[in-house]
Amino acid sequence: MITILNDNFSQLNDFLHEKTFSKIFILVDENTHEYCLPVLLGNMETDLGFEILEIEAGEEMKNIQTANQLWEILTEMQADRKALVINLGGGVITDMGGFVASTYKRGIKFINIPTTLLSMCDASIGGKTGIDLMHYKNMVGTFAFPEQIFIYPKFLQTLPFKELRSGFAEMLKHGLIADKAHWNQLIQIHKLDVDAVTPYIQNSMDIKQDVVEKDFHESNIRKTLNFGHTIGHAVESLCLQQENPILHGEAVAMGMICEAHLAYLENLISEEDSKVVIENIQRYYPYLDISDFKNEEITALLLNDKKNVDSKINFSLLTGIGECNYDYQCSQKNIIKSLSFYRKLNDA
Repeated sequence: MITILNDNFSQLNDFLHEKTFSKIFILVDENTHEYCLPVLLGNMETDLGFEILEIEAGEEMKNIQTANQLWEILTEMQADRKALVINLGGGVITDMGGFVASTYKRGIKFINIPTTLLSMCDASIGGKTGIDLMHYKNMVGTFAFPEQIFIYPKFLQTLPFKELRSGFAEMLKHGLIADKAHWNQLIQIHKLDVDAVTPYIQNSMDIKQDVVEKDFHESNIRKTLNFGHTIGHAVESLCLQQENPILHGEAVAMGMICEAHLAYLENLISEEDSKVVIENIQRYYPYLDISDFKNEEITALLLNDKKNVDSKINFSLLTGIGECNYDYQCSQKNIIKSLSFYRKLNDA
């Protein structure tokens, strides 16, 4: 269940009063500790004891070493199976916190309070938790629903512009795969800021929630949410490998451009539709320089994607604006062509 919080967090307080938790553990990074935790603590009303667990910010912290440290801290603080973990942060915090909670003592309760646009519209919703393995994105994880998700849109005011833009990529994706009207509304935004995107957050969350409810374990239609992520994750992983991480939304935007062109090459969408998608994404996102990455490096990572079966790369590709299919296997030639197409965009 997703709840939009009012300014006194009464819905969160009602939730805490109605449940019987033994203790609360609030997971933050240094950014949400500074900007968001004071707001939460200033409004949270509970007689339960609580502890603050802080990790460093950044995708590079989403690994087994950090998870192990958190498990050890929970153990040292004698967290029992009735403890509650509150994940207060962006996608790394909700992914990591959900994973740690869903595996500690075979699973304790957790809620998500996302603080970034990316986590509000995407990462905190759907019950996917996970950590990265080496430089492979989200390779280890669980399917585990949070008890509840609480959204406080004013947290977005604490975000740097790049983080806001990163989350906007997932909103665009939701429109492209499932709701043409949503896409058309979003591309009318000329200046990307909190006030401009806030009216569309609820619809974007609803699209994600609707898809997840139809296919929780990603057996079919949920795979469409991976549009832009097959190539995007590969590039994101290579950047992590080079210790030059990029934001998830930047990688997804690049991936959506490549995969929109790939859909055209595979005769799934018209050239006109592919151009509409690509040109509008380019309006919001800077070009990512992938000239240092060889095609062989990218395709090697594509072959390790979680959606693959029998060593065949499964893409989720548009069949129109607002429509998407899944488990689509493209020719190797067209995959390389789509990467070459993206590299040439910098010359245009």
